[in-house]
Amino acid sequence: MANTDINPQNGLQGTSYMYNYGTSPNTRTAVSQKVRILAPAYGNSSALFQIGVLSTFSPTESRTVDQVRGIGFGDVVAELVPSVTEAMTASTERALLYLSNLWQSTGYAAGVDGPVRSLRHHKWPFDVEQQLVFSTLADRDLDAANEGFSGTSGSFNGGTKAVDYSTVTEINGISDGGHTAIITMYETCWWQDWNTSFAKDSGMIMESGTMIITDVHDFSSIYGEFLSTGNDPTIGELGSIRFGQSLAGGGGLA
Repeated sequence: MANTDINPQNGLQGTSYMYNYGTSPNTRTAVSQKVRILAPAYGNSSALFQIGVLSTFSPTESRTVDQVRGIGFGDVVAELVPSVTEAMTASTERALLYLSNLWQSTGYAAGVDGPVRSLRHHKWPFDVEQQLVFSTLADRDLDAANEGFSGTSGSFNGGTKAVDYSTVTEINGISDGGHTAIITMYETCWWQDWNTSFAKDSGMIMESGTMIITDVHDFSSIYGEFLSTGNDPTIGELGSIRFGQSLAGGGGLA
């Protein structure tokens, strides 16, 4: 009999009831019920599939910003200089299934599928895709209700795509079809730590881990020195007063 918890198809890692879809509220505020996290499932190399039993997924990023000061100029910061960005990390927690564990859900031959029992057995990295799926209210504002909006690949909105949901019931000829999603790709990830706990007074066993991420992008844009990211006064965008004055030859506010 097939392992229904690692049986990737239809965009999901499994076909058991653990992966059944439910409804989620339509609000303008983003809700976690609509966020989908996809990763490789062991035994299938065709695509990334949604992990069905995550309880948390928490990306974190930081960098040092150095303060430039000068002797004789008083107690003032002349400039803030951003240093290099630390590698992004993402902590996650997942319910342990007998037929699928945290490592199997990111492509490793663990548990019933293979010998991986330790971080030292991970020879290759993996990718993770995050889909921030819109509500119908937000889709309607994009003139894409029940369809979803897809940006043009290579353009600024190319990281926004329409994602499909399975049709369950049609009402007046309209099915629960597509929704808009903002796509974030976490590329070349390695598990940095992993832990689990077996407690006498708790029935459910959870696995936790932190992945370290090589790169993050929208899968569409070409990144580089001349990528416009906002607040650039040289192209008429409103940014810092100080930067605007220096680029305008010392002029004041408009």
